[in-house]
Amino acid sequence: MQIGFNFSSYYHFNHSSNDSKNNNFLDLKNNDLADSNNKNDTSSDENNQQETQMVNGVELDAKQIQQLRELQNIDRNVKAHEAAHQAAGGGLAGAASFTYTRGPDNQMYATAGEVPISMQKGNTPEETIANARQIVAAAMAPADPSPQDYKVAANATKMEFEARAEAMKLKAEEAKEKEEENKEKDEKNSENSLEKTDKDSKSNDKNSNFDKDFKNFVAKTYQQNS
Repeated sequence: MQIGFNFSSYYHFNHSSNDSKNNNFLDLKNNDLADSNNKNDTSSDENNQQETQMVNGVELDAKQIQQLRELQNIDRNVKAHEAAHQAAGGGLAGAASFTYTRGPDNQMYATAGEVPISMQKGNTPEETIANARQIVAAAMAPADPSPQDYKVAANATKMEFEARAEAMKLKAEEAKEKEEENKEKDEKNSENSLEKTDKDSKSNDKNSNFDKDFKNFVAKTYQQNS
């Protein structure tokens, strides 16, 4: 699935085995098995002498039993891979879906799978950072992350960096607002202090004038009585 940068959309963890141990059975059936059949045609007499075995009610020869074991191994690996994504993804991860291949025993085996995970932002930068970290953990949870898993992890890491930048910007704005509020408070306190000094000065002037008038009154009264 093509990866976009719309974080409200869904990304998918894709897993299909590519190496010799976890080969995609569809490719194995179309290519490797055809080569094997061509080689075995030259020794058909030996194949006729091989013992057969009943598996799930179907008689299989040695070659089919080997194919079945490979399919069973792929099935286990694919399901374990997707289960790891789901467990680590928690509420951000959806249900796993699988691509199945019919085995020589007529049973269906998972040969590829995917788990959707929501690349969504939170209501705050902190929530977005938490979501991004959980997505990275989900992407890297399997023992053998696929290229798609690495791609999802890279986009989640980018989302975290952007959320961190947004958080720093918000904190800077809050600090600036607080600084302006404190500045306004200091200016107001300074104005109040000046007003109080003015009032005290006027009060002192009044008291001084009263004292002067009182002294004049006493002196005048004394002169009259002399």
